[in-house]
Amino acid sequence: MGRMKFPPESLSDFGALENLRVPGKVLTHYEQVYFSVDSFDIVKYELEKLPPVLNLQELEEYRDKLKQQQAAVSKKVADLILEKQPAYVKELERVTSLQTGLQLAAVICTNGRRHLNIAKEGFTQASLGLLANQRKRQLLIGLLKSLRTIKTLQRTDVRLSELLEEEDYPGAIQLCLECQKAASTFKHYSCISELNSKLQDTLEQIEEQLDVALSKICKNFDINHYTKVQQAYRLLGKTQTAMDQLHMHFTQAIHNTVFQVVLGYVETMCRKHRYKIPKSCNIKISHVTPDSYIPCLADLCKALWEVMLSYYRTMEWHEKYDNEDDSSASEGNNMVDTEETNFHRGYVKKKLEHGLTRIWQDVQLKVKTYLLGTDLSIFKYDDFIFVLDIISRLMQVGEEFCGSKSEVLQESIRKQSVNYFKNYHRTRLDELRMFLENETWELCPVKSNFSILQLHEFKFMEQSRSPSVSPSKQPVTTSSKTVTLFEQYCSGGNPFEIPANHKDEETEDVLASNGYESDEQEKSAYQEYDSDSDVPEELKRDFVDEQTGDAPVKSVSRETLKSRKKSDYSLNKVNAPILTNTTLNVIRLVGKYMQMMNILKPIAFDVIHFMSQLFDYYLYAIYTFFGRNDSLESTGLGLSSSRLRTTLNRIQESLIDLEVSADPPATLTAAEERKEKVPSPHLSHLVVLTSGDTLYGLAERVIATESLVFLAEQFEFLQPHLDAVMPAVKKPFLQQFYSQTVSTASELRKPIYWIVAGKAIDYEQMLLLMANVKWDVKEIMSQHNIYVDALLKEFEQFNRRLNEVSKRVRIPLPVSNILWEHCIRLANRTIVEGYANVKKCSNEGRALMQLDFQQFLMKLEKLTDIRPIPDKEFVETYIKAYYLTENDMERWIKEHREYSTKQLTNLVNVCLGSHINKKARQKLLAAIDDIDRPKR
Repeated sequence: MGRMKFPPESLSDFGALENLRVPGKVLTHYEQVYFSVDSFDIVKYELEKLPPVLNLQELEEYRDKLKQQQAAVSKKVADLILEKQPAYVKELERVTSLQTGLQLAAVICTNGRRHLNIAKEGFTQASLGLLANQRKRQLLIGLLKSLRTIKTLQRTDVRLSELLEEEDYPGAIQLCLECQKAASTFKHYSCISELNSKLQDTLEQIEEQLDVALSKICKNFDINHYTKVQQAYRLLGKTQTAMDQLHMHFTQAIHNTVFQVVLGYVETMCRKHRYKIPKSCNIKISHVTPDSYIPCLADLCKALWEVMLSYYRTMEWHEKYDNEDDSSASEGNNMVDTEETNFHRGYVKKKLEHGLTRIWQDVQLKVKTYLLGTDLSIFKYDDFIFVLDIISRLMQVGEEFCGSKSEVLQESIRKQSVNYFKNYHRTRLDELRMFLENETWELCPVKSNFSILQLHEFKFMEQSRSPSVSPSKQPVTTSSKTVTLFEQYCSGGNPFEIPANHKDEETEDVLASNGYESDEQEKSAYQEYDSDSDVPEELKRDFVDEQTGDAPVKSVSRETLKSRKKSDYSLNKVNAPILTNTTLNVIRLVGKYMQMMNILKPIAFDVIHFMSQLFDYYLYAIYTFFGRNDSLESTGLGLSSSRLRTTLNRIQESLIDLEVSADPPATLTAAEERKEKVPSPHLSHLVVLTSGDTLYGLAERVIATESLVFLAEQFEFLQPHLDAVMPAVKKPFLQQFYSQTVSTASELRKPIYWIVAGKAIDYEQMLLLMANVKWDVKEIMSQHNIYVDALLKEFEQFNRRLNEVSKRVRIPLPVSNILWEHCIRLANRTIVEGYANVKKCSNEGRALMQLDFQQFLMKLEKLTDIRPIPDKEFVETYIKAYYLTENDMERWIKEHREYSTKQLTNLVNVCLGSHINKKARQKLLAAIDDIDRPKR
């Protein structure tokens, strides 16, 4: 055991040395320099500390202090030695034991050396030779294995070529990596260095072929092929690099696909016309002829679809197989590998998600550059719609592909569509004017079950939504679960396939061969309706109120049917819609407009606005041809409602070009406004509206007016579809159009049929006959006057003429009711006017007036079933007013302003002398003048 050093190297070797105790006090301060090193000279240190001037007392005190510190330290050291004594003893025992073990080992070694010497002397030279040969044999066996491995490595390139031909890229890479690992084991052989270099070149060659194989995925995705490629990249540890390369290949594939399709059509065109084929860098869409444009566009979209479908299936593959790999990796115990795998998975997922938008943007730009750069106005409407159809389908593919709107395509096609549609609509308006001006207003024979949905232009509204149906032929409503195009065509097919008969794929069966569709028995039943035989039960069942739409009753009496027949002139006609060829053309135009609107919803407002102009112009033409009469409003009967007048004024101001001058407009704004207007149409000279035999063109008027009503009904039917595509901010326009224009179509009946009613009855002749009647008779007459019979004959003649017209065209019940109402109203007002021309009249004369009017009503009610008789009270009230007293007369005059000033004045003058004096006459005339003053 070594001697303990003193003083210690530091005070930390003594646990509580800083609190040393000496008798009477504790030493709390000591200098560590005393214990710094063994060679420290304490004496020299203390001497050097002495001051220049020595003080004996201070020196003694300092000496005592040092002695005390020495005593304290010595005591502490002694205490520590006693404290460590057991440990010292234990350590000494261990050293003794170690010494004993070493002595035993020395003995064993001595014995071993002795035994080795004996063995050495006992072995012979032959035994040692056997051992040497065995060792050499083992070395040669190992060398043979190495040579065989090297030979295998030398032949690896053949197997690698076979694997690459079989496109077994994972197997090739796995073999190459194993060879590289084996080559590193035998790198001490000189032939291996060359093999290493060759294997590295082979690996690079495999990566190049692997990149080519990866590029094939872009146009024709094959799940087995892609799985091998991904496994190969995973073996190389380059999954992220593979994803970067894949996106680069997709971008290149889009460019090459578009270019090759366009180039193919350009070369075909050049060979056909023997033109010089332009250089590849100069290929433009202008080199594609218009007749090749649609096939080129379709082929281009089909090729781009294949690219996007491959990308879609690539994402599906990663979603499926990456999740499977994650679940299998999570079962392992290597957390580091799992984290690295998750990192790669996250990178691939983000890269693929980001690539969706990028690829779709590239597709849009290429389609816009190569195909939408041309002027689409050169195409006919059907071809233009087909182009929009394809582009709309492409935009649908894009939205399903990446979930974003197709801003590039949408903006480009929207501008072209608006310009094209403006020009197209202007041409159609001019055509509509030409049709209207050449229209003879003959009935277009359609079947009784005719519906606009049967027309080719409206087939898209009722066909089911399916992948093979283009967007323009899909209904507005969709099912609750929508299947995407990618889901439909994932296993095969292409949404851009053009049917061989895409233009004539639909047939129409809407025209009737004649005016009847029922069999001969049913027609004869209608024709024999006036006979004395019983009415067929079929007609009783089919008898429906056209005006109210009430369901038929089970039991209808013969008398009821006959009474209903009075105003229904359509029982001998099949209840088919009344429309003309022009009406049908307008409906077809509406269908075409809706096709474009359904394909390209961003221009829905423009399309609906143009559709409203078609209806506006048709309505204005009907009014101009058959309803314009300046004398109508002077009757004061309110034939044209304020809403109808407002609508007509709006149409005239916004749509009708009333200027006939050929001079150019003064300003550019005026020129633009005039360009958007259409000249007012003129009625064809073939349409005769002045013949009394035809009731002044009543058949033409009925066909024209009811065709307008039918057109309005079709617009009402289409309102939900229009409302579904109209932008929310523009819906007030649509609502205003329907409430202020479409709903006023039926209101044109009154002014149009009023003109017929005003000429069908000779009201002037009736006034002349009434003027010859003597009304100041002294006795009550029992026989009515002759003018009543003349008026009733006029109505009978009117009824016969209506029947004649109804043989040419079905007269709906509301029309016949309006005609009868107008005629009766005019007749009653003529009667009042005739009574107002009477100069003298007695009480008996007033009774004769009542007799005449009652006779007229009784006979009239047998001719018509209109109840109540229009303006019946207008006549009766005027007749009874003769008997009123002065005060009652004044109040009556103020309350009944429907009578003219002449009629009221005559009433007062006739009453003069009987029960009204001159003073009262002046008073009443003043009241009449007060009423008439605001009118003036």
